[in-house]
Amino acid sequence: MARELTGRHVLAITLAAFGVIIAVNMVMAFKAVSTFPGLETPNSYVASQRFDRERAAQAALGWTVTPEYDGRELTLVVQDTQGNPARIRSLSATVGRPTHVREDQTPRFIYENGIFRAPLTLAPGIWNINVTAEAWDGTVFRQRIDHFSGSRVK
Repeated sequence: MARELTGRHVLAITLAAFGVIIAVNMVMAFKAVSTFPGLETPNSYVASQRFDRERAAQAALGWTVTPEYDGRELTLVVQDTQGNPARIRSLSATVGRPTHVREDQTPRFIYENGIFRAPLTLAPGIWNINVTAEAWDGTVFRQRIDHFSGSRVK
């Protein structure tokens, strides 16, 4: 024998459906706020005043960075516009997840034969690299390499 669908049943179904939607939204909002790493720059106005000047100086270098990761070692090849090794005074990089900073690592690179090498162990997943280098003339080069080729560690 089938039960009759009453107004109370429809109201209960509607309230349950909206309750699930609201609960999921609350969980997602909490996760988004709790995993946000926080402040990116202390003074955005000052940062914006330097941005164009620094970007033009960096573009004039014409450098390209090519990363590779084989499961044990991260290599960075930095080349100038002619494909030669770039003249670099110092280089540092931070390897981290795109969504949080808990697993960020700053490998110690050794330069040999035009290649920067650093031992590195990464957990499975997607990784980004933030490279900061200084040219011999003092120009600072910054590049974020999102989801670089080979960044999906298995």
